[in-house]
Amino acid sequence: MSRLIIVSNRLPALGKGVAAGGLAVALEAALKDRGGLWLGWSGRTPDDPQPGVTLQKLGNVTYAAMDLSAEDVAGYYEGISNSVLWPLCHYRSDLLKYTRADMDRYLSVNAKFASALTEMLEPDDVVWVHDYHLIPLAEALRKRGAENRIGYFHHIPWPAQDLFRAMPKSAKLLRSMLAYDVVGLQTAADARNLRASLDAARPDLEAITHPRGTRIGAYPISIDTKGFAHRARRAQELPRIRELHQRFGPRDMVIGVDRLDYSKGLPERLRAIETLLENHPSMHNRVSFLQITPASRSGIEGYDRIQQEVAERAGRLNASYGTLDWVPVRYINRAFSQSLLAGLYRLSKVGLVTPLRDGMNLVAKEYVAAQDPEDPGVLVLSQFAGAAAELDRALIVNPHDVEDVANALARALDMPLDERRERHARMMARLEAHPVSVWSETFLRDLTGDPP
Repeated sequence: MSRLIIVSNRLPALGKGVAAGGLAVALEAALKDRGGLWLGWSGRTPDDPQPGVTLQKLGNVTYAAMDLSAEDVAGYYEGISNSVLWPLCHYRSDLLKYTRADMDRYLSVNAKFASALTEMLEPDDVVWVHDYHLIPLAEALRKRGAENRIGYFHHIPWPAQDLFRAMPKSAKLLRSMLAYDVVGLQTAADARNLRASLDAARPDLEAITHPRGTRIGAYPISIDTKGFAHRARRAQELPRIRELHQRFGPRDMVIGVDRLDYSKGLPERLRAIETLLENHPSMHNRVSFLQITPASRSGIEGYDRIQQEVAERAGRLNASYGTLDWVPVRYINRAFSQSLLAGLYRLSKVGLVTPLRDGMNLVAKEYVAAQDPEDPGVLVLSQFAGAAAELDRALIVNPHDVEDVANALARALDMPLDERRERHARMMARLEAHPVSVWSETFLRDLTGDPP
């Protein structure tokens, strides 16, 4: 079996355990099965970064850490990756901040990744590249003579082709796609959008290709379903979960868990909670909304603004509706362990997952997996999350329509047990049949051409 090489912007945290349900679970399992190497940025920005990588071997997997300069991070990561590609792929072209200097840096960092990998690459290695930071990597490897099978997985949405053209030099990145053997996206709609972008730009591509051609397909990512369900069952015994259960008492908890990002629809979500309380006085002192939002990227326009807006809106809502013994919204800006989150999901009557645009959204899948099948909660899910294509027994909503979301919340909170069980069972069956291991196995089988 050929060696597998994973390339991502950052390496996983070594020696600290892997978050259940996270991408690293599937990738590290695939690496251990085949033996291989994981190349990524170390997270360090020394004043004088040295070329090459620092290697650390754990079992049959080698981790290769590469340093970047502060200028590299400013142009490649904060610039093109997070101020151009992220907003563009999440349909926020109004936040796009493009400079030619940043694009030059983005391409040069991808060339650094390619040069570092070329030094370690063997002829039969299979290379799997992850996410929008590294779109040009296969092209850079082909220029250095690599004939290996190279795959790419795009974890975030791919926008409509007219929108993608808003990025200057967009044909340059589209050309890079054709250097891959397999390009995977989260949904069939994303795959159609990429094909449409390629078709529209094809006369200008002049791609560096390879004899095998490029396969584009949908590979919806998932979670370690059984592992997460087991974690949620065990979490019921955690002292902190027991304490929270007593604190909430008879009240129904609605939970949201998101990074602090403008794509997650947090202001709209809080408006929906406010609309629920306005339209349904019976929900007063009955419902508590817990929003867990670890801080995301700081210092980038759009992120600092959304943090202030969400905090202010949550404060106003509590001031308007809160009482001495009831706080409608608990808004927490910190990360929690996967065990504690699993326990919180299981406690919650409703999981509220309403991004304005999301590639997949694994919180939706984790919420379903965490439920007690005898008394499950209800998932309220944005139609613009990739997960909506699979979890069709959720209450699907338009996150821009706060009345729609508020009505879905009211319906979820009053839903009969039989209907809750039926909806949960259908979604859980889907997750059990398509765990994250199936996602990685399917992609790698298509990339390598191995039989099922």
